[in-house]
Amino acid sequence: MSAGTGSVLATWRESPLAVKTLLAGIFVNRLSGFLNIFLVLYLTTLGYSPDAAAFALGAYGAGAMVGTLLGGSLAARLGTRNTVVIGMAGSSVMIASLLYLNSYGVLLAAVALAGLTAQMFRPASATLLSQLTPDDRQVMVFAMSRFGINLGATAAPLIGFGLYNLQRQQYDLLFWGEALIALVFAAVALFTLPGRAAERPAADEGGEASGSYLDVLRDRRYLVYLISTLVHTVVYGQYLSTLPLDVKASGVDIVWYTVAVSLNGFIVIAFELLTTKVTQSWPMRVTIGISFALMGAGIAVYALPMGPAVIVIGTLVWSVGEIIGGPAIFAYPALIAPARAKSHYLGGFHFVFGLGSAIGPVVGGWLLVKLGHGVWIPLAIVSVAASLVVVTAIRRPQPTPENALTGQTT
Repeated sequence: MSAGTGSVLATWRESPLAVKTLLAGIFVNRLSGFLNIFLVLYLTTLGYSPDAAAFALGAYGAGAMVGTLLGGSLAARLGTRNTVVIGMAGSSVMIASLLYLNSYGVLLAAVALAGLTAQMFRPASATLLSQLTPDDRQVMVFAMSRFGINLGATAAPLIGFGLYNLQRQQYDLLFWGEALIALVFAAVALFTLPGRAAERPAADEGGEASGSYLDVLRDRRYLVYLISTLVHTVVYGQYLSTLPLDVKASGVDIVWYTVAVSLNGFIVIAFELLTTKVTQSWPMRVTIGISFALMGAGIAVYALPMGPAVIVIGTLVWSVGEIIGGPAIFAYPALIAPARAKSHYLGGFHFVFGLGSAIGPVVGGWLLVKLGHGVWIPLAIVSVAASLVVVTAIRRPQPTPENALTGQTT
C-alpha cells in the first residue's frame, strides 16, 4: 500500500461517525442526478412533447440553484442536521410523487422542488463537514467529498438503467428505489449527525446568532473568487456540451470523445485523493491558480486542428489541473468564511458552481455558432484571465479554534 493510500484510509478510519455519514450521504445525494438522464425520457413516455420535457429539465436546474442558496440559509437557522434531513426526505417525497402527477403544471412544480430539496443538502453537508474537520484536514476531507460526488455521478446512470431494465423498461422501480435510498439516508442522518444545540458555539462567534448572504456580498475578495469560479465552471462545462458538437462537426469519430470523457472520469476517481495527499499542504493560491491555468491550457489545445491526439491531450491537461486544485477550490470557502456565515459562503459557492454549469452550454453553443472551431480561443483566454484574477483574490486562511461541535479530531 502506498503512503498516499494509507493516509487516505487513515483519514477515513479516524473520522467520527458523523463525517462518515456525510461522506456517504454525498454519494447518495449525487445519485439523484439520475433525473437529468431519465426525466426527459419519462415525460415523453407520458405523452409530453420534447420541448415540454426539456423545459421540465430546466425547471429542475432552476430549483437546484435556488436550493443551494436556501440550504445555506436554513443551515444557519435550523441547523445543518435538520437541513440535511429535510432536504433528503423532501427529495425522496418529490421523486416518488412524479409517478402519480397527471397535470403538467403540478408535475413541473414537483420537478423544481425535487431539484431544490436535493441541492439543499450540499451547502448544509459541506458546512457540517468543515465544522467537524480540523483545518489541516479540510482539503483532504473535501477531496473525499468530491470522490463521493464523482462516484455517485458515475453510478447514477448505471443504477438507474439497472432498475429501469429490471422492471422491463418501466419507471416505478427506478423512482421508488431512488426515493427509498434518500429516505433511508435521511433517517440515518437524523440519528448520527450532531444536533442544533451542539452547533451553537461556532454559530455564536462574534456575538451574532448567525450570518447572512450580506456577509458574502460585503466580502469583496470572496466575490472576486466567486466570479472567477463562475468563469472557470462555464469553461469546464464545455467538455460536456461544446466539445462533442465540435468533434462531430470536424468529422472525427465520436468514439474519441467518449475516450476523453472516460479518461477524465478515470483520472479524477483514481488519482485525486492520492494527489491531494501531496497538494493539501500547498498554499491555496498555488493549487487553485494551477488548476485554473491548466484548464485554460487544456482548452487551448482543443483550438488546434481537431483530431484524436488533440482531444486526448487537451482532456489530459485540464484533468490534471482538476485533480490538483479541485479539492482546494471546494475547501477554500469553508476555510476563509467567518464561523457565523460558513453555510452562506458555501451556499454562495455552490450556487455559482450550479449557475456556471447551467449557462456553460448556452455560452459555448452561441460561440460555436458564431466562431465554429474557433470557439476554443476566447474560452481559453477567459480561462487564463480567471486564473490570473483568482490568485489575487485568494487570502491565507486564518487558523480557527479547535472545533466546538464534538471535541473530536479527524
